[in-house]
Order: sequence, then C-alpha cells, then structure tokens
Amino acid sequence: MKNIFNKLLLLIGLAIFVSACEKDDDFATLNPDAVLTATASKTAVVLVKDDLGKNALTVTWTAPEYGFSAAPVYRVLLDVKGNNFSKAYAVTVGTNLQKTFKTEELNKILLNLGIKAKTATFLDVKVESVLSPSTIISSSILSLNATAYTDILDLSTPWGVVGSATPGSWNGPDLPFYQTTAANIIVAYVTLVNGEIKFRMDNSWTVNYGDDGANGSLEAGGANMVVSAGTYKITFNTTSLTYTIEALTWGLVGSATTNGWDGPDMKLTYDPFTDQWRAVVYLKAGELKIRKNNSWDLNYGDDGANGTLEQGGANIVVTAGWYLVSVNLTKLEYTVEKTNVWGIVGSAAPNGWDGPNVKFVPDYSREGYFLLKGVTLIDGEFKFRQNDSWDVNYGDNGNDGTLESGGANIPITAGIYDFVLDFSAPSAPKYTKVKKS
Repeated sequence: MKNIFNKLLLLIGLAIFVSACEKDDDFATLNPDAVLTATASKTAVVLVKDDLGKNALTVTWTAPEYGFSAAPVYRVLLDVKGNNFSKAYAVTVGTNLQKTFKTEELNKILLNLGIKAKTATFLDVKVESVLSPSTIISSSILSLNATAYTDILDLSTPWGVVGSATPGSWNGPDLPFYQTTAANIIVAYVTLVNGEIKFRMDNSWTVNYGDDGANGSLEAGGANMVVSAGTYKITFNTTSLTYTIEALTWGLVGSATTNGWDGPDMKLTYDPFTDQWRAVVYLKAGELKIRKNNSWDLNYGDDGANGTLEQGGANIVVTAGWYLVSVNLTKLEYTVEKTNVWGIVGSAAPNGWDGPNVKFVPDYSREGYFLLKGVTLIDGEFKFRQNDSWDVNYGDNGNDGTLESGGANIPITAGIYDFVLDFSAPSAPKYTKVKKS
C-alpha cells in the first residue's frame, strides 16, 4: 500500500511539473510582435472642483495578440514627465480595456504625484498588460498636460505661538494660528506646559507681541505671557491687538470608548485642512457622544442617526473596530468611518514585538500618507503593521526606504524620530524617517 501511495504522489508531481513546463512553453512562444496600443480622450485637462463626479479623462487600449490564449491584468501608470515612471501612480484596471477617471479621482492622483495645484504640468501616461511579473507589455507613452485644483482648505496664517510653554520652546517651530470666518480673527489650538508664550510672525522675532499689563491687550515686543499646563484655544484679534486664552478640548465619551461614560474622553484633534475635529480610535461595541472639556455642560448626540448633531442628542451606536471620527462643529455634522490604522512594532518600540503598536495618524492634506512624530525608539529593530495585527505587515528587504509585504526587520539606533508612511501608490509603498535627537 505504501509503495502504491508513493507512486501516486510521484505521478501527481510529474503531472504538475509537465503542466508548469507547458505553461512556461506558452510564455516562451509569446508573439514578439505583440503590441498594446493606447489612446487618451484628451491631451490636456484643467480640473475644477465644480466638476466633481464628472468624467475627466478616458484611456482606452487594445488587447495585444499574445500568440496564445491569455487573461492579462491591465494597469494605467501616470508620472510627471521626465521621471521615467520611477515615481509612478499605478491604477489597476483588471481585464477591462478602458479606464475613465472622474474629476476627483484624477485630482487626487495629480496631488499625490507632487503636482502643485493650479499649475499646468506635463505627465507621461502608459498602459501595461501584465501576464506575470516578468511578462509585461507596455504601450507607447501618452503625453498629458494636467492642472489640478486644491481640494483642501488653506487656513494657514503667518502667525504662531512661541515660548517655553510650547513643544518648540523659544526657538520654535511655532504652534500655528488659523484663519476664521472673520478676516481679523485667528485661532490656535494648543497643548502647553507650565511656562511663558508670545505671538510672532513667520517664526521670526522681527514682529512679535506680548502683554505688558497681563490684561488681554498686546504690545509690540511686550512681556511674556504666563500660562499653566493644559489644552487651550487662543483667539487673536490682529486689528485690535487683543487676545483670549480659554481651556478647550473636544472628545468622545461613552461605553464604546476607552474610559466609558466617566471619561476622561478620547481626545479629538483640530484638522485645519478640513476645519474639523478628528481622531483615529479603537471603539468597543457600544454608544458614544461628543462633548467639550470632559464635561456634560456642552455635549452632542444624534437624534436621527443621520449624521447631524443635536445638543444633548441621542447616543451614537457603533460596533467594535478601528474608526476615523470627524466632527464639523460649524455645520454640526459628523462621520464615524471604519478605517485601518498603521503602527510601529518591534524590539526598538516602546511595547516590543507584542505591541500594541505606536500609532500613526493620517496626513489629511495628502491621501495615502500617514504621520508619526516624536516617537522614542531604542537600539533594535521594527516593522510597520496594521491594526495591531500581523495579518498585514511591512518590512524593508533592502533597507532602502521601500517596503515589502512581510519584509525584513528594519534596524534602528536609539533616538527620537519622525516617520512618514507613503501608501499613495499602494503597489510601491515607501517610508522616510528623520532622527530629531
């Protein structure tokens, strides 16, 4: 019986080997004259935000004559002219022979390629037919002159908060002030330690203000303002040269949150690119509300479960998982969207190889980018993984800044680091790190 079983295994193995050889022979007979011809509906596009949902560009191509029956996967590659597709954004299409880009889709691709909004830029576009990693037929290169629009708010101002109470101390960089609906009123949302602050322009001492009388009015070059540790909203009237400092936090509270209904709340952070308060959080199955300053004096719920907020409204029901929570306090709207969260894990990380990970936050100004600032690492190794799980993890086989799924551990020396994860082109993820000290 054992001999019969062994012979059967041998026959199965031989059949698999013959099949593989036949497949290789098929690829070996690839028609050398196989051509992929691509065309684009336009040679120039100027994208505008008013055209959201409209077709902006269509790329069409013909299937190559491979010389045998084949089912390739097609992808469209776009890159800034002259890059030779070294930094290309690849869009996988499947077996279709056409790809139509909506206005907002193409705009995001352009911005992720580093194109400056409102600036006409030449792109190279090509289509690839992929049979295997080593069998790819490319079309000739199409030229596209493209202009993107800005799809984020620009609430930046030249003003900032500087001082011993800020993370950058007296040398900066300063904590930013943002525009409001009033032309002469700007605001900063800051977390401070015990110390002193001043307001200045352009991270420079050329123009700076303090408060000589500690009375809420500002004088050029005036006295430092003494503050206690806390999280604050600073309002600065640049016309009357007056200011206010008030304690301010917005957070999530409830049975779905880490600390339940008693808090302290899961903190939301102001996002000036969308004028919203946001956080990436893990929530348990349960309920939550949004409230100010860890207090029930001002809280919001959702009476209709329709995405709009009402003061003192009904609890918001969620299931367990990772979420991106966004709250627009101007429109009294919110979203609670399932998401994936990236983190650093490893012997160099604070919680070792078992985690939990040190978490990244999305870069809301750039789709597909994630930021982690000021993380303290020790001598050792690390990897990037998703949702505190090894199901999705990346290392760096060449230690060259490009990431591979399940790749090698990344060595690092002790220090404080800033990281940027770049998944803007999912087929070619990258990362950068900067040692701060």
